[in-house]
Amino acid sequence: MGTYFAYYLTGFIMIPVFLFALFCQAKVKSSFSKYSKVANKRGMTGADAAYQLLRLNGITDVRIKKISGSLTDYYDPRAKEICLSQDVFDSRSVAAIGVACHEAGHACQHAQGYAPLKIRNAVIPVTRIGSFLGVPLALIGMFLYSDPLIYAGIILYAAVAFFQLVTLPVEFNASKRALQTIETNGFLEGEEYNGAKKVLTAAALTYVAALASALATLLRLFLILNRGNRD
Repeated sequence: MGTYFAYYLTGFIMIPVFLFALFCQAKVKSSFSKYSKVANKRGMTGADAAYQLLRLNGITDVRIKKISGSLTDYYDPRAKEICLSQDVFDSRSVAAIGVACHEAGHACQHAQGYAPLKIRNAVIPVTRIGSFLGVPLALIGMFLYSDPLIYAGIILYAAVAFFQLVTLPVEFNASKRALQTIETNGFLEGEEYNGAKKVLTAAALTYVAALASALATLLRLFLILNRGNRD
């Protein structure tokens, strides 16, 4: 019964992580909502800002396209596309400029061979397997009293934690590139710039929360394994 008790007891580890993740999501939505109502004085759209950032970095082979949804923006390195949500692509808001430039920052990382981005892209296949099978394998191993299965689950899920870890410098660097370009080239000034920075800072916290969740889950699996070995 000790292993089962450890499984339920270690669930409490996830409570503060879950609450932190909720806070981060709320912060992103509130910041984006607030600054999506503030138009920039230059009248630039999100697509304009992304285009200008690319040109300033000598990048001419990346396409910028509109996609559906809200806060669904991303950069696709395989297709070389910056995909901007409908409330960023055409928007002239401070929030849109920040988000669009962040995604263009990823395109710059890709073009310049930024090492953490290469590492993150390389581990994506293993990460997908780990996120799908890691915890289930560990739980099956727990119920079958099979340490090899638990170890296999932990190793697979460790790839998820590593992915989240390497994601931090990738996302922070993309925001840094975006803000430097915004400030240096006068896309936004004064309070407009501060608004974009707040949006990107809030977004960065979600990646911190994702790493915290992955590490907490990994710790939980280790505690379960340790408890099982002592029973």
